[in-house]
Amino acid sequence: MTEIVQYLPLLALLLAIGALAGVVAGLLGVGGGIVLVPAFFYTFTVLGYGGDHVMQICLATSLATIVVTSIRSVMSHNKKGAVDWDILKKWAPGVVIGAVLGVLTAAQLKSTVLQGIFGFFGILIGLYMAFGKSEWRLGESMPGGALRAFWSTFIGYMSVLMGVGGGSFAVPTLSLFGRPIHRAVATAAGFGLLIALPSAIAFLLVPIPAEVRPPLTIGAINLPAFGIIIAMTLLTAPLGAELAHSMNPKPLKRVFALFITLVALNMLRQTFF
Repeated sequence: MTEIVQYLPLLALLLAIGALAGVVAGLLGVGGGIVLVPAFFYTFTVLGYGGDHVMQICLATSLATIVVTSIRSVMSHNKKGAVDWDILKKWAPGVVIGAVLGVLTAAQLKSTVLQGIFGFFGILIGLYMAFGKSEWRLGESMPGGALRAFWSTFIGYMSVLMGVGGGSFAVPTLSLFGRPIHRAVATAAGFGLLIALPSAIAFLLVPIPAEVRPPLTIGAINLPAFGIIIAMTLLTAPLGAELAHSMNPKPLKRVFALFITLVALNMLRQTFF
């Protein structure tokens, strides 16, 4: 009984984080993983499961939750006709290939390297969210051919190395190529499913030594953390999608950008110091 009681604060923390991740996924289109990965890292480290494999477990568990979150988010956005299915269909092969390559890479890297990757790109994402301009453009139409193959593979690959659902990279990419922000956010939810589903399946096959993995972990996915987060994100992802269509998210984006930047800086601090 005493052991259960001492874990209640961590349970409460995961429930709160799951609620926030669902709202963020629907509202800002950055994917709940940008919140979940550092949250899982903190939780597993506190429980004594740090080491060379902890970030693999964080990434895998985050991506597993994004499978469910993305489905719910896509359904909510699609009811409003905001999902660009043509883009998803054309970009799907590259995104899936990039996601699988990301799992193969992550399986070979130490936790500190993955922390560094999350910290570095987390700062870039935070800066873009804070200072990016809606009028910035790389082109007025979505790229095709080799350029599309590059961008789609890059989005899938880097999203897995950060444990995010694709919105962190897909929303800026779609916006920079002229897609309206609400349409970019909605379509990015579909990218999240394309990334999370194959990578979560692949992570189930990644061997984590039994002595360093939390209980009830299959491959690199921790089932208790997955279940707790899903219980909350199922409730709050539709709320985030509703808010995205009814309010101006710019002020909130800047606050969230500061939060992400600080989290990423802390990840880098733990990596190098």
